[in-house]
Amino acid sequence: MYDELFFVFFLTLVLIWVIRSKAAVWGLIDIPNTRSMHNIFTARGAGIAFYLSVMLSVSIFHFELITHYFWTVLGISLVFMVGLLDDHHDTAPKSKFIVLAVATIFLSFDGLVIDDIGLFFGIHLHLLWFAIPFTIFAVSGFTNALNLIDGLDGLATMISLVILLGFFTLGYRYEDSFMMVFSSTFAVTLCAFLFYNWHPASIFMGDSGSLTLGFVISILAIKSLDYIPAVGILFLAAVPILDTVVVMIHRKRKGSSIFAADKCHMHHILKRFLKENTVATVFLLSFLQLIYTLFALQFAKKIDEGILLILFFVNMVVFYNFLDLLRKKQKKECL
Repeated sequence: MYDELFFVFFLTLVLIWVIRSKAAVWGLIDIPNTRSMHNIFTARGAGIAFYLSVMLSVSIFHFELITHYFWTVLGISLVFMVGLLDDHHDTAPKSKFIVLAVATIFLSFDGLVIDDIGLFFGIHLHLLWFAIPFTIFAVSGFTNALNLIDGLDGLATMISLVILLGFFTLGYRYEDSFMMVFSSTFAVTLCAFLFYNWHPASIFMGDSGSLTLGFVISILAIKSLDYIPAVGILFLAAVPILDTVVVMIHRKRKGSSIFAADKCHMHHILKRFLKENTVATVFLLSFLQLIYTLFALQFAKKIDEGILLILFFVNMVVFYNFLDLLRKKQKKECL
């Protein structure tokens, strides 16, 4: 496995270098706007390197996974393609949702669907005919949640890295080759990407990276339902989920559309609180995600699912009130 990981690491380094040098020619340039956290033109599209490195590696070293999970790989490829199109020229949100929905339906052909969300206070929640619609909602929701936290140099990379290592631990613990291979190879591509994406970043992953990563993490989450309860996944990937839910609640209370773009995500607020220190903000949120992930790995099967769900909602309330307090102290509205 070490040969494979070295291969992925160095291939990613080389491919990102090529993409960065050709970004202007290929139309892969991120132009700053009023919501951007950067103020210079920056290359994007490093997700191309993620996808090519992982897929080439898996094809060479684990071709049996490609054949066994054909529809899953096809779904990943579809999501990558729509992300790449969005990096080149903005794609309508509706188009991205349709592609995510189709890709999620493809997952069901390989048996990857959320059909049971657990036992809560004596009630076993089987989704039956609602399984595929719920899976589409969950996958598209998390994929977009990860995309939304890709707002600071290295943030989505570090958060994803922690989550992927959590899934690798589960795969290793239960000898699940699919989880081990896909989590480890994507984690290694992110380690290589950090050489370029650490503050100040010289290239961004773009939607080709964030959407693909979000979709792959969603797949690993569904696969991990064989080993831990569904509510455990909320903790294992907590930061993007909490951020998205808290932001939507804030927008709703403010009278704005829950889909409106603004600067009220937790990384915006914490960065202002930390006197515009990007690195400290990334480390703080990554450490927070690490705590949640370790909690899920250690306690998801030991604590009653109903209690876990209550704990998650308590965390959400604490997050909302803490961030709201910071907003008021900063005397800034989310723009």
